[in-house]
Amino acid sequence: MNIQQGWLDVAVRCPSPNCDDRPRNVDIDLLVIHNISLPAGHFGGPYIEQLFTNCLSAESHESFDVIAPLQVSAHLLIRRDGTIIQFVPFYRRAWHAGVSNWQGREACNDFSIGIELEGADDIPYEGIQYQRLAAVTRTLMSCYLKLTPRTITGHSDIAPGRKTDPGKAFDWNYYTSLLA
Repeated sequence: MNIQQGWLDVAVRCPSPNCDDRPRNVDIDLLVIHNISLPAGHFGGPYIEQLFTNCLSAESHESFDVIAPLQVSAHLLIRRDGTIIQFVPFYRRAWHAGVSNWQGREACNDFSIGIELEGADDIPYEGIQYQRLAAVTRTLMSCYLKLTPRTITGHSDIAPGRKTDPGKAFDWNYYTSLLA
């Protein structure tokens, strides 16, 4: 895997308008792991891409009326089959963390990369997702030298009480063992 002009060469590109420039002189030094499924607990389908590109119709599912108007994104989505979709180039700020704090630093979108795993808090992730996530992580750490295994966290850790992902089903030990 390589990163070329902020894009992962193995990823399917699906550009999101939900991003902007990072603040000047801010290094990327945090990786945030998320999960998403639309509708909740269902996998596959076009809804995640539609959400991140502002094309999700509230009429598509009864649960979408609240989220359809949101303007959110992540840098990457890793689907259950291992497909990697990139929405935002890494040098830009994706809108994935919301109100957040990491070790006393607020506004984590400014200095982080957000990776969504297609999944849910209590449903085990697929082996291929861990393998792809680890490969992407190693690539990111080789390009952004302030990213280390100690600067990888879950959405739940930067927005406690508000977010729970990647959830109890995410095997942190297995994931970090793949980084070695």
